[in-house]
Amino acid sequence: MSLRRRYEILLPLQFNDGREVPESLMTKTVEDLETRFRADSWESQVIRGRWHHQGIDFRDNSNRLVMDVDDTQENRAFFLELKETLQERFQQVEIWITTHSIEVL
Repeated sequence: MSLRRRYEILLPLQFNDGREVPESLMTKTVEDLETRFRADSWESQVIRGRWHHQGIDFRDNSNRLVMDVDDTQENRAFFLELKETLQERFQQVEIWITTHSIEVL
């Protein structure tokens, strides 16, 4: 059994200024991950969030993208770089990516 790691990415449905994110940016992100890892899971339910940054209150609507991959330094480095790419692509102050070890039975 190989060690696996789950990465969960909250993909925003609006830019920080409130404009709607074009579906094409969501599709591009999913396609990029499918190309690299050959699989993904995408929750289309809206995840609502609120947060505060430099005196500004933000309200977010997001979808969750879930990736289960081999637990390697190479994959970790990929997701760290992806975070920067997504912050630019989605014009965000922050993109929330969480990770934890998993055991697939």
